[in-house]
Amino acid sequence: KYRDALAGFSANGFTRVPSMPMTRLTLNFRDFDDYLAHLSYGTRKSLRRKFRKTERAAKIDLEIVSDITPYLDEVYPLYLAVHERSPMKFEKLTKEYLAKLGQLMPERVRFFIWRLDRRIIAFSICMVHHGTIYDEYLGLDYSVALDLHLYFYTLRDILRWAIDHRLTFYCSSPLNYDPKLHLGCDLAPLDLYVRHTQPLLNPIFSRVVKLLEPTRHDPVLPKFANAAELYG
Repeated sequence: KYRDALAGFSANGFTRVPSMPMTRLTLNFRDFDDYLAHLSYGTRKSLRRKFRKTERAAKIDLEIVSDITPYLDEVYPLYLAVHERSPMKFEKLTKEYLAKLGQLMPERVRFFIWRLDRRIIAFSICMVHHGTIYDEYLGLDYSVALDLHLYFYTLRDILRWAIDHRLTFYCSSPLNYDPKLHLGCDLAPLDLYVRHTQPLLNPIFSRVVKLLEPTRHDPVLPKFANAAELYG
């Protein structure tokens, strides 16, 4: 839809190239078990095994809040831990930003907080807007995150909440595409519009930039059913 609105850029010398896309899951399920039933046998079996292992190993409690301020000192290092492990880094959020989110948009922001023995071991920053939940940022305590399969455990809780609240879509941020492919997600394209500052060089630049755009180098993206939409 936004491509029609931004068509004026292409008409004025800008070249549209795909950026790293978000992913989107349509939440047309009765509950989380119904969602699992729509996945492949191998993925479904793997997820259930992970959930059983986590539940046998620990009792994890979930709290959902719209103001993260009281917990900032606990959750911010978990956010930084995930940020620093990422091979492709975008902006680094500040404590002040996280606090302002809840203060300025309490009706839209949801912070999911997971605790083990009262200690926060994971949290997720989500936005809810027009029937869609956007899972934006994740923080993990890596001393337990891998053994407890917290990436999948936290995703399960967010999807359960979204389905229970009758939301239409779940969207997650770019990167880490392999698990999202197996979890039944589609791509949600994001575009860049670029042009050279020197008009004489722009015709050459418009050809070269298509060879440099980042999606060409991700081996998983072409496996998504709607991968052609990145370039369409």
